[in-house]
Amino acid sequence: MPNRIVRYAFCTLLGLIVSAAPLAPAIAAPARIKDIVDMEGIRENQLVGYGLVVGLNGTGDSLNNSPFTKQSLQSMLERLGVNTAGENVRTANVAAVMVTANLPPFGTQGSRIDVSVAALGDSDSLQGGTLLVTPLLGADGEVYAIAQGPVLINGFKAEGDAATVISGVPTTGRISSGALIEREIEFSLGAQHSLRLALRNPDLTTARRIAMAVNDFIGAPTAVPEDPATVRLTLPANFNGNIVDLLTDVEQLVVQTDQPAKIVIDENSGIIVMGQDVRVSSVAVAQSNLTVTIAENPQIVQPEPLSGGQTAVQPSTNLNVNQTDSALQVLNQSVTLQQLVDGLNALGISPRDLIAILQAIKATGALQAEIEVL
Repeated sequence: MPNRIVRYAFCTLLGLIVSAAPLAPAIAAPARIKDIVDMEGIRENQLVGYGLVVGLNGTGDSLNNSPFTKQSLQSMLERLGVNTAGENVRTANVAAVMVTANLPPFGTQGSRIDVSVAALGDSDSLQGGTLLVTPLLGADGEVYAIAQGPVLINGFKAEGDAATVISGVPTTGRISSGALIEREIEFSLGAQHSLRLALRNPDLTTARRIAMAVNDFIGAPTAVPEDPATVRLTLPANFNGNIVDLLTDVEQLVVQTDQPAKIVIDENSGIIVMGQDVRVSSVAVAQSNLTVTIAENPQIVQPEPLSGGQTAVQPSTNLNVNQTDSALQVLNQSVTLQQLVDGLNALGISPRDLIAILQAIKATGALQAEIEVL
C-alpha cells in the first residue's frame, strides 16, 4: 500500500513538472536524403545553339534590320547548292533564334530531349515555324545534340490597322523531344569508390545527421561530414556491391533537416517569408503614417461679354496632408513563429511597413534571425 502511495505521488509530481515546462520548439519535417542532396557526377549540362526558324507567315525578321539573319540564310542556301551571292534576298518568313536545352545525366546516344527556342532578331512571332537542323554545343564547344522540328509557342499576336492584341510571349517556344543526343558524357558511376553528397541547403547540423544516419544503417564509418555543404561517402570494404547499391540504400534514409533562423524580404512586391526558428525579444514599436493627397481641379474662366478676350483654363490644386500617429505597442517575446506572426499582425500595419519595422528590430538586436533582402 505505501508503495502505491509513493508511486502515485511521484507520477503526480512528474505530471506537474511536464505541464509547467515550456513547449519545445517545432521540429523540421523529416525528409529523405535523396530530396535534400545532389550526388557528385549526377547532374545536368546546359547546351546552346544558334539556328533558323522558317515557315513563318510574314512574322519573321526584317533582313535589313537583322544582318545576321540574312548572312545565316545565305550561308545555309549556299550549303544546299543555291547561289545567292550578290542577290537582294527579301523574305519575312525566316527568323534567327537561340536554342537551349539541358542534357540529362547519363543521357545515352540516340535518346531525345526537349529544347527551348527564343527569337534573336525583330521577329513578331514564331507561330507556325519549323526549326532547321541546329547543333547544340556544351561549355567545351563540342556538339552534344542536334535539334530540329516544329516550334510550339505559348502565345499569339493578332494585328490590324488600328489595334494589336498580344497574349503571352509569341517570340519564344518549345519543341518537345526536339533534339537527338549525339555525344555522351563519360562518367562511370559504378566504378567509383568514393562520392560526395552536396546539400542543397548547407547546414552543419543537417550534414552531421546525414552522416550519422548512413553510418547507423551501414554499421560502419561510411559517411563523413566534411563541411556544411558536403558529406563524403566511401564504399565499405565488406559491402557486397558497388557504389550504386550503396546510393540506392542511402538515398531512402530519412533525416531531420535543420535550418538557420532567416527572414527573406522582397521589397519590390512586399513579400515577407519567415523561417520557423525566427524569434524576437520584447520590444516596443510605434509607427507614423503620413498621407499626402493632391487633386487637380482646373477652372474654366470665361471673358466678359464684348471684351474681346478668350476662354482660358485656370489651374486649381487641392493639397491635403494627413498624419496618423500610433501609440507604442509592445511586441512580446515570441516562443513560436505563430506567436511572432500574431504579435506583428496585432500592430495593424501593411507588409511594406512591416519590412521597415523588422529591419529596425534587427538593428536593436532584438531579432534573432538573419534578414536577406532580394
